[in-house]
Amino acid sequence: MSEHAKCGIFSFLVMGLKMSKHQAEGILITPPDTLRKKVGGKLGPVNAAAIARAEAAMESLSENFDAWICDEVDKLETARKAVLVDGLSSDAGQDLFNAAHDLKGLGLTYGYPFVSSMADSLCKIILEEDVRAKAPIELVSAHVDSIRAVVRGHIKTTNNPVGQALLKELSDRSATFVAKL
Repeated sequence: MSEHAKCGIFSFLVMGLKMSKHQAEGILITPPDTLRKKVGGKLGPVNAAAIARAEAAMESLSENFDAWICDEVDKLETARKAVLVDGLSSDAGQDLFNAAHDLKGLGLTYGYPFVSSMADSLCKIILEEDVRAKAPIELVSAHVDSIRAVVRGHIKTTNNPVGQALLKELSDRSATFVAKL
């Protein structure tokens, strides 16, 4: 038995090169860093003027937020009316989910955090077709009515007791429904 075999280290050939005892213990392969070339290296300093312009643009748009969220709530209401006629298993059920999902993202952007949270709760009970088919229409309608009430009442802070009570009730009932599945 060779000396290397006694030590537990075997000499071997890799790509025709005989490796030393030190090299046989491990090889570190460093792949080329092509990503840095593709993205342009390190980011430059933050452009405070660009951020200020973006914030000013958002501020100028914010005067439209209330009208825009009302339009989104109208879409949700229209989808609910279609669901009442055609059922949650129809295309109307998917339209309702899409409208709720839009509000889930837009509520906070438009200054209505409860709308985002309530729409999220609604999305959880109508996301999947098989679950949507079993969802109680009363629970779905309660979500839509609560979202409409929050927008009509201009409830824009999370410390509003009415908004808190509505959200808690909707979340609790949705959790109970999902748990029974």
